[in-house]
Amino acid sequence: QVQLMESGGGLVQPGGSLRLSCVASGTIYSIYIMGWYRQAPGKERELVALSTFSGTITYADSVKGRFTISRDNDKKTVYLQMNKLKPEDTGVYYCHAQMSLKAVPNWGKGALVTVSS
Repeated sequence: QVQLMESGGGLVQPGGSLRLSCVASGTIYSIYIMGWYRQAPGKERELVALSTFSGTITYADSVKGRFTISRDNDKKTVYLQMNKLKPEDTGVYYCHAQMSLKAVPNWGKGALVTVSS
């Protein structure tokens, strides 16, 4: 059983920054994929950024150049540095982890990010 715990959400003004963190715990040997999805009110959950164990990174087009994903494999932690935030970045941000490419994904409970003046 793998648990994911997010932290770092909050209210920020447009143009501001936030940093999300997600720590994985439980019986874990290695985590193949760690990353972030988000869900805005009334919309479907969408990919924000993913990072594989080997360092391959994928970003949604909407966040390229503004968000940076990083991970510390020893600490089983993934981070999302969000800069130049826009109101459309508002939503619940979910941590995502897969132990292997074919494994069932694990999800955190979510961290609310609100971008508003």
